[in-house]
Amino acid sequence: MSYYSHLHLEKEPFSTSPDPAFFYRSYVHDSSLKRLEIAIRLKRGMSLILGDVGTGKTTLSRALLQNFKDDGEFIFHIVLDPNYKSEFQFLASLIRMFGISPSIKSTLDYKQAIEHYLFQKVVEEHKTVVLLIDEGQKLSAANLEILRTLLNYETNEYKLLQLVIFSQLEFLSRIKKIKNFYDRITLSYVINPLSLQETREMIDFRLHQAGYHNGNGKLLFNDDAIQNIYDYSQGYPRRISRICHDALEFIVMHEKESVDSQVMQEIIHHQL
Repeated sequence: MSYYSHLHLEKEPFSTSPDPAFFYRSYVHDSSLKRLEIAIRLKRGMSLILGDVGTGKTTLSRALLQNFKDDGEFIFHIVLDPNYKSEFQFLASLIRMFGISPSIKSTLDYKQAIEHYLFQKVVEEHKTVVLLIDEGQKLSAANLEILRTLLNYETNEYKLLQLVIFSQLEFLSRIKKIKNFYDRITLSYVINPLSLQETREMIDFRLHQAGYHNGNGKLLFNDDAIQNIYDYSQGYPRRISRICHDALEFIVMHEKESVDSQVMQEIIHHQL
């Protein structure tokens, strides 16, 4: 039994890995991506993308990287897990990431070395340095202060560091209490779950990207199945991908041609 041939696919359509090729651009996702790109190109400083778990923030960050992959004027660095125990550990991580080798290893020396690195890259070499931080809700108050300090490095025209933080929603209430950090946000955008129509579009888009080609014109997921998927997932892209993968696995194992409401109800029953 061949999974791909049975489903008329060339690739896995519902992987939960953040592959930008499978990034469905809902209105909100597309708007946030375009606004982030503008903010970075104008060197506006700090941008904040907020959303619940599974709304597509990490995939959005990869799509952002993809948009700049052929532009040599931009230098991107990414922090996947900012759960550092101290200011020094955070700064040391940034120093390694930026490829800096300061002769003295202290918090002050690390800050000065980073400032020198940013000045050299941005002012002298005319590059744009971008730091992406995923899971921003894990940033401690001390490390938020480090980022605030880095955002103070600027010319008369622009910030030397472009910072984009992707975080869960609870992060917002924390930073609102830190006025001198919160005031530095130049772009704030909330990623919401998809609508029913967007859920259908996301599924169709991912199938298309995976090379779906069925000559008989029959839908792989019928309308009732889409409604079941939406009701279960509440429009969260990660949940949609997981339940759709389970549905395709089910019809392959049971040698069915498509996913209908009966299939979805069987799968959802075993999810609970």
